[in-house]
Amino acid sequence: MEGTLTIFFDEPFWVGIFERCDNGRLSVCRVTFGAEPKEQEIYEFALRHFIELRFSQKVDIIQRKTADNPKRRQRNARKQMEHSGIGTKSQMALQMQLEQNKLERKVKTREQKLADKQRMFEIKQQKKREKHKGR
Repeated sequence: MEGTLTIFFDEPFWVGIFERCDNGRLSVCRVTFGAEPKEQEIYEFALRHFIELRFSQKVDIIQRKTADNPKRRQRNARKQMEHSGIGTKSQMALQMQLEQNKLERKVKTREQKLADKQRMFEIKQQKKREKHKGR
């Protein structure tokens, strides 16, 4: 399992994208930082909160072999540093996670509304019974 962290400025906050690849499958988590995080803060955040992060569902990816040439690796690292934003696979995984969270939230609110409605019905029925007892 390997992972990467990309941090970029997404107006008005700094955002971190945690990506983890495991057996050719990618999952992503988005974290919003307030002000620009320092390296020490990022390191501490990763150590303390990585377990708590909610990653998206895994998406199949095609991994390319990287050359062992150190100059090529350095060039690729420089290109990644210049490139702002996240990869398209990561964006798709994040979008899937957002949609999944949205569905979970809808289900939870629907259940809560039904429970509240049932509770109010029970209260009304109880009040009706109490009114008729006094006769």
